Amino acid sequence: MMTVHEVSALTGVSIRTLQYYDRIGLLRPAGRTDAGYRLYDDASMETLQQILLYRELEFPLKDIREMMCSPSFDREKALEQQIRLLEMRRERLEQLILHARSIKEKGENSMDFTAFDDGKIQEYARQARESWGGTEEFREYEQKAENRTGEETRQLAEGLMRIFEEFGTLRGEDPASPEVQQKVKKLQGYITEHYYTCSESVLRGLGEMYAGGGAFTENIDRAGGEGTAGFVRDAIRIYTDR
Repeated sequence: MMTVHEVSALTGVSIRTLQYYDRIGLLRPAGRTDAGYRLYDDASMETLQQILLYRELEFPLKDIREMMCSPSFDREKALEQQIRLLEMRRERLEQLILHARSIKEKGENSMDFTAFDDGKIQEYARQARESWGGTEEFREYEQKAENRTGEETRQLAEGLMRIFEEFGTLRGEDPASPEVQQKVKKLQGYITEHYYTCSESVLRGLGEMYAGGGAFTENIDRAGGEGTAGFVRDAIRIYTDR
């Protein structure tokens, strides 16, 4: 664990900023000292790294919070997007450097403004933002999560993982069996109670995301055993096709 002062010294982020991130629900501390100072664990620091990358890319805090607080937020996918945006920014800077050198070497003004066009970067950033938030489900999630403590959030996540553990014990069963379908109903009810209204169309989309690779698939398979994410997806398909 690191204190807020240690995190500030390590990262260069002011204590005031870290306190603000906590206040808006963007970066919750993992705990507090007896004196009430915020404490940050490895997971908190990973989240802070992701926030700082988005800030380096000039994403507004509102958009960062909306994306990273979304139930569908995938750290691995987000990092890939950040890398691509940074690469695009580097390419643009290289073009601008070449453009400036050309003006200097030729000793004349240039009417070529193509090097200043950042349309591709802006479009990619827009797509990244839209892939995470802005839905009714997200807004409902935001309202429910507003006053939760970090410990409460962790406990809810653990509860969700326990349901996937239960799915894992049934992997040898037919996904259409009553017992497996009852687990799908339990999953839907848990999400609706604690996160957002999980309609059948939303549930089906979640099932496809669970088995779509990346962090979601890895976490679910870690909880229930290899193949659990795909099993859950198949069970959800049957449940929503009734």
